[in-house]
Amino acid sequence: MSAFGTAQAMPSQDFLRTERAAKFILARTKLRPRIGLVLGSGLGAFANELAGATRIDYKKIPHFPRSTAIGHAGRMVIGKVGNVPVAAMQGRVHLYEGYAQREVIFPIRVMARMGIRAVLITNAAGGINREFKRGCLVILRDHINLQGTNPLIGPNEERFGVRFPDLTQVYWKPYQDAALQEGKRLGVEISQGVYAALPGPSYETPAEIRYLRMIGADLVGMSTVPEVIAAAHLGIRVLGISCVTNMAAGILDQPVTVEEVLETAERVKADFVALLRAVIPRMNEDLP
Repeated sequence: MSAFGTAQAMPSQDFLRTERAAKFILARTKLRPRIGLVLGSGLGAFANELAGATRIDYKKIPHFPRSTAIGHAGRMVIGKVGNVPVAAMQGRVHLYEGYAQREVIFPIRVMARMGIRAVLITNAAGGINREFKRGCLVILRDHINLQGTNPLIGPNEERFGVRFPDLTQVYWKPYQDAALQEGKRLGVEISQGVYAALPGPSYETPAEIRYLRMIGADLVGMSTVPEVIAAAHLGIRVLGISCVTNMAAGILDQPVTVEEVLETAERVKADFVALLRAVIPRMNEDLP
């Protein structure tokens, strides 16, 4: 019975599927992760650095969406960064693969049911801000959702969160500060910016990039925003990091290709791994 004397609604199918997937993963490891990692295009190598790791292909996890994107291995890796237990997604799914928003955010909800209270979400992005260079890492301070939909549309499952979550501080400021401090200490080229999410899969036109710059976007990509909104709904603290793997259409007089994205991600791997290794313990210290 609730405080008002009425029975709580039965769990939704989304909630039951989430519980089933979380229990499946936790049954295969003794670790109980505190922080989740979503590793974007070409950035999944960090999961190979985890100590005492258990690796589970997405296809083995009940109800888990399978990644089809290039540069996404499609594995959940449970292990440690130093003494911090983490759950790392080697690859994600996107709207452009044909998945519904509820499927795109399913992994974030699963990690929440596994016990994570913070998530570090990464992506490969196109640089709009002319001060950015290929290969620089950018700490997200806000986003613009231009995907034409919201992952929370539909009946609200109160077990996940409130009907109208606040996004005023969706990117946790102490995490941003910690990442900037660690980047400076490590000598890693690092900036801050606003990420615009479009549905893809086509890259943007030069006219679209001019529009995005006018409305305040520094970066553009095809992911991240649904997961960040879902994390806010769940009460999970978020740190977002983009790797500028290419300059957006019209910034340079050259075409944008997926090969350029993956090549740049590989080139910055050492800096990316060093930054994550330094930041994750700082995130853990900030958890209640």
